[in-house]
Amino acid sequence: MAAVIPTRYAADRLWTPQGWIRDAGVQVDDRGMIVGVGEGEGDRLGRWVLPGMPNLHSHAFQRAMAGLAERRGLAHALIPEREDQKAAIHGRTSQQTDSFWTWRETMYAFAASVGPEALQAIAAQLYVEMLKSGYTQVCEFHYLHHQPDGTPYAQPEAMSLALIEAAREAGIALTLLPVLYMSGGFDGRPLAPRQRRFGHDVPAYLRLLQALRAHESDRVRVGIALHSLRAMPAEAMREVLADELAKRCPIHIHIAEQIGEVQDCLATRGARPVEWLFDHAEVDSRWTLVHATHLSAQETRRLAGSGAVAGLCPTTEANLGDGLFPLADYLDAHGTLGIGSDSHISVSPVEELRWLEYGQRLSTRHRNIASRHQGESVGETLWPAALRGGALASGLPVGEVREAARADFIVLDDRAPLLAARDEASVIDSFLFAGNVPLVRDVMVGGEWMVRDAVHRDEDRIAARYRTVMERLAQR
Repeated sequence: MAAVIPTRYAADRLWTPQGWIRDAGVQVDDRGMIVGVGEGEGDRLGRWVLPGMPNLHSHAFQRAMAGLAERRGLAHALIPEREDQKAAIHGRTSQQTDSFWTWRETMYAFAASVGPEALQAIAAQLYVEMLKSGYTQVCEFHYLHHQPDGTPYAQPEAMSLALIEAAREAGIALTLLPVLYMSGGFDGRPLAPRQRRFGHDVPAYLRLLQALRAHESDRVRVGIALHSLRAMPAEAMREVLADELAKRCPIHIHIAEQIGEVQDCLATRGARPVEWLFDHAEVDSRWTLVHATHLSAQETRRLAGSGAVAGLCPTTEANLGDGLFPLADYLDAHGTLGIGSDSHISVSPVEELRWLEYGQRLSTRHRNIASRHQGESVGETLWPAALRGGALASGLPVGEVREAARADFIVLDDRAPLLAARDEASVIDSFLFAGNVPLVRDVMVGGEWMVRDAVHRDEDRIAARYRTVMERLAQR
């Protein structure tokens, strides 16, 4: 059989870990992997070409409830509860009516209506939106495992397979992170009725992981998600981490998102969440600690020194009132970070990185916080940092232009007025901080064009099905 000749592409400017390369050429094989980087020959990619951004934290179903939790005080009425349950959930709000804990009630109510068909439709629509914004890989932190009453589906992995199929339809690459969710709090209480569809014991969870590994490919990776310390007994964490799969796959966990979580961990385990995790697990570059908002100075240094990824989701953290990550101290300690859109009240790497920086500016009343040295660009600090952290979180060779990496590219619209007269020193800062007009024109994943001239190749069909599913859910 004759050898397959790699496809050649050329870019006027190509972003690499060393910065912009002029008149660059890239060779891509039939698996969508880069097999050569050199001088520019071949089909023209565009004037400004960057690696696609990995989205390291997604709850796909929540995209369909964005905007439904923005009225004060309604969460109390959504689901009847005993008074002691209300106190446990809402008592930590310091007299404020709404918080993360009340938003969570809205989320539980919406989640109860979503089955495999609806999940696939919602996720496919979301993944189209991600691609159009410049995300080419998504880490799906997936905990809607069972039917709403907690009964497993006839095919136990049905909801996971819906996500895999949605990613295939849209053309985005997927790191699927099935979640271990076992208890309703640090005290080990059983899952509440509205949480039962999330739950597994450890043997069932490991069986799910094993079943899903059969679906791995160049664009699908399976990893481990531990929902949070409050949702998982310590012994269960040890048992999962001792499994052979945990030694070679990405591991993600929600941690230290809320002050109440930190207080509860201190009360029950005698340590802050990140402190406790580092004392009880070998945390390294396989790990992504999602949010990690409330860190002590020592925890900040330990996280940065471990090589683990701080998974930051600034638009969701702002929407939920979580707080601000200690970005300057973390960068000074040479910590690794990535970004995710989490609850998808915004689906844009530009907005995540913009608000990561803007939150720090509002807090410190200074500018250009992420650039830690004289003359450094904020954009050229944050974009490469998020690429690197996202690649580690994904567990796949993405996020940079090099041999043996996947050919994931975004092409900026050089015709856009916002990029007029911009040079190599200013184009990424302009991309991230100039205006609100989308500047991503074309998107390639694994050597295939998914978006051309800002239009996804199948967006009309996917959007029509999404509208039909949402109308059906609204009637329930």
